[in-house]
Amino acid sequence: MNRLQKLRQHLAARRLDAFLVSQAQNRRYLSGFTGSEGWLLISETTSAIAVDFRYVEQAVTESPDFEVLQIKGDISRWLPDLTADFGIRKLGFEATEITVAIYQQLCIAISQGQHKLQLIPTTGIVESLRAIKESAEIKSITEAAALADATLDYARTIVQPGMSEKQIAWKLEGFVREKGSENVPFDFIVASGPNAAMPHARPTERIISKGEPIVLDIGAKVEGYCSDLSRTLCVGNGDKAFSKIYNIVLGSQLAALATIEPGLSGEQADRLGRSIIEQANYGEAFGHGMGHGIGLATHESPRLGPGSSDILAEGMVFSVEPGVYIPGWGGIRIEDTVVVENGKIRSLTQTDKTSNIV
Repeated sequence: MNRLQKLRQHLAARRLDAFLVSQAQNRRYLSGFTGSEGWLLISETTSAIAVDFRYVEQAVTESPDFEVLQIKGDISRWLPDLTADFGIRKLGFEATEITVAIYQQLCIAISQGQHKLQLIPTTGIVESLRAIKESAEIKSITEAAALADATLDYARTIVQPGMSEKQIAWKLEGFVREKGSENVPFDFIVASGPNAAMPHARPTERIISKGEPIVLDIGAKVEGYCSDLSRTLCVGNGDKAFSKIYNIVLGSQLAALATIEPGLSGEQADRLGRSIIEQANYGEAFGHGMGHGIGLATHESPRLGPGSSDILAEGMVFSVEPGVYIPGWGGIRIEDTVVVENGKIRSLTQTDKTSNIV
């Protein structure tokens, strides 16, 4: 209920009568409902969850503090009348979740029904609440981080020449599930040789060879909360470029971990590690941000990267993941899930990052 109280403060500041929540993680964060479809309607005095027949029993069980409303058909068929019943005139909605087509249908339905309802687009209201993690949330993420660590340690024992990227990815996914992950929070990345030059490469049938970089990007999920971990391995001794670039990326990450603190903007935090890579003349090969928030989603607030005005604060959980990517050769990324705690960074993922030869 603390979360609802904080949300209601935002609604009052924006002079909104109520707020419509449709984004899946926001819905779960506020109500506990884990179903794939549904809508929350929250006002100063009302907490309701609108679902169709398939989810009624689930909503009753998972969201005991919410009034469960059974709906039928498209949102344009039931929302105008529902808001009228609750006396809602100004309704905020999540602009990034409602499509133009749905918005247009709602406007037509409101006009035809002569409802005095004003739709107000908003962004980032619930996401800003989710950015600061409570102790129970950090506990779940910590457990997910431990599962990711165990999976990476397992990877070090199985990766060998002759295996394909897909074979490795499948074994790692099976391992993390067997150890207790609810599912995998994202498609695992196993990228070897030239494929490692693509930050979001998909596992392929490519066969692992000695001496080449292998980027592994994995995670786990506990109670809906995610972890995110990357390490770059090499089967046997790599070439001179591997050792050189690996040490640059590691230096960048260690510098960021040692100096990021609350009060910095996402752009300032990014610079703390990016400058190391730029000084080594690999700035153009680091094309993504230093990190992203992690929680119920693997990418959420805050964003650590160029142009980010997000302000880091106690209780935020995010990744720190510098990388260098060289087309035709490969890439190296080192990533940990961390929390801002007592004025500094504490790493939740802890598997070794100095031992990269398997």
